[in-house]
Amino acid sequence: MRARDVMSDGVMSVSADATLLDAAKLLANCRVSALPVVNETGLMLGIVSEADLVRPQEPAAASPWRQRKVVDVMTHDVVFAAEDTPLVELGRLMSVHRIKRLPIVRDGSVVGIVSRIDLLRALITLENAYSSSLHFDRDRQLRLEIVAACRGRSWATAQRVDIVVSHGVVHLWGVAPSNMVRKAYEVATENVPGVKKVEMHMHVVPPAAVRIGL
Repeated sequence: MRARDVMSDGVMSVSADATLLDAAKLLANCRVSALPVVNETGLMLGIVSEADLVRPQEPAAASPWRQRKVVDVMTHDVVFAAEDTPLVELGRLMSVHRIKRLPIVRDGSVVGIVSRIDLLRALITLENAYSSSLHFDRDRQLRLEIVAACRGRSWATAQRVDIVVSHGVVHLWGVAPSNMVRKAYEVATENVPGVKKVEMHMHVVPPAAVRIGL
């Protein structure tokens, strides 16, 4: 398995010129501890974390929290990986650099995020898969079919969508703007042939809260 197989799609990001207050609200509302920072064309410039927002600033550089910009406090030297990076390399990078997540980048733009929990989910899936290669191949195909069933739909507006399939049981994570959208993902997944059961772990966060700072 590689990064593309386990990464969370629909990554939330924050613009470099957003205020620290905007970034703080976005982190809190989306229940994440860090966000990629992008420019106006979507290219990743860095990453901003909870630690960056609460780190003491030099008095000479200080200004009101709601006026300071993300670009002033973000981490510029970001460790990232490509979509075809093997899981073992992702784990090594996280261990060596002592980080909890890795942005997955294509042509300078963030296309996903792999966190330590994503690696754990993948290990669980692989453990089951080793006992039956047929299950593993079918589960991988099911994931692709579920992605295809949801992608491009008018209701497919959830963020940070993550799909893990194990022996036909589908686990869906993400942030949906409404219960209706959450239900649409559930129904679309249930209708994919071969899906035995759908476990929903998707949170509902109102759009106004999710998009603060973007």
